[in-house]
Amino acid sequence: MSPSRKVPGCSSLSMSWHLRRPGKTLAIDGILNINKPEGVTSFGVVARLKRLTGEKRVGHAGTLDPIATGVLPVCFGQATRVAEFIADGGKTYRAEIKLGAVTDTFDREGRIVYTGDIDGVSVDRIEQALASFRGTIEQVPPAYSALKKDGKPYYQFARQGSKVDPRPRRVTITDIRLMSYQPPLLTVEVECGKGTYIRSLAHDLGQRLGCGAFLNNLTRLRCGPFSIEEAVTLPEFECACREDVWTELLHPMDTPLLGWKAVILSGETELAVRHGSPLVVSADVGPGERYCRAYNADGHLIAILRFVPDKGYWHPFKVFAPPDPVLDF
Repeated sequence: MSPSRKVPGCSSLSMSWHLRRPGKTLAIDGILNINKPEGVTSFGVVARLKRLTGEKRVGHAGTLDPIATGVLPVCFGQATRVAEFIADGGKTYRAEIKLGAVTDTFDREGRIVYTGDIDGVSVDRIEQALASFRGTIEQVPPAYSALKKDGKPYYQFARQGSKVDPRPRRVTITDIRLMSYQPPLLTVEVECGKGTYIRSLAHDLGQRLGCGAFLNNLTRLRCGPFSIEEAVTLPEFECACREDVWTELLHPMDTPLLGWKAVILSGETELAVRHGSPLVVSADVGPGERYCRAYNADGHLIAILRFVPDKGYWHPFKVFAPPDPVLDF
């Protein structure tokens, strides 16, 4: 199922009615590409979608800070089990950075702890500094972050005035480009791997330039296969819910996995996989692959298989429940 595109008023969405089993609600499995607005947390978006749809098994992939906007993949039903793979395809951000000050949160919502002079900052110096971030780098996350120490988020330590020293993490910046510079604001586009903090990138850029900097605005343009051009706004989704067509906006739950090899299982093999039995798959899915997708003859995703190098076979890593029968009329 591919999501229908929407227009104001939901006029492009066709009505679809599903016959439900008595006493049982049909399972909804899929991924919504939502355009998160500013001023709401990622958790807040999920809570709102739960209220709108009545669905309980809902979760997001890739947290966005409250000041950030843009692509927030939200997984429904069994799609929550593929959330960890969504960002494997990388992320793209547009970040507005303000030079000349440092805040304790590394963004505009924090307390200013340092001010610096930007008179000597030129486009050439900015370009040189940006180039130093390309590739695999060691990045220190912000003290105000959801990363945990001893089971407690760093931001709780920071708010209590406790000193926190997050450990550097290895992250990948595929590309970073200067889009504009109108002092004290500059705009960059960043392509990066999972785990990258754009707030830290803004802070570190200010350190390289010697003037300080913090993140002023942030928009996520892409997360894995999901782009902002196809993202649904909350008002559009609310409209689809009123017309009872919101499921048409969901992407299939295998969308983040389409870069992997796929195998089709016979009925007997499908049963074995559902019972956790390892198997050998076709020769074109070799040991060089870490994961592959397994489908049944009807095209339904049955499992994610993971290669076990020391055993030489594929093991069912995640097995999905068979879909409920749906009758459209």
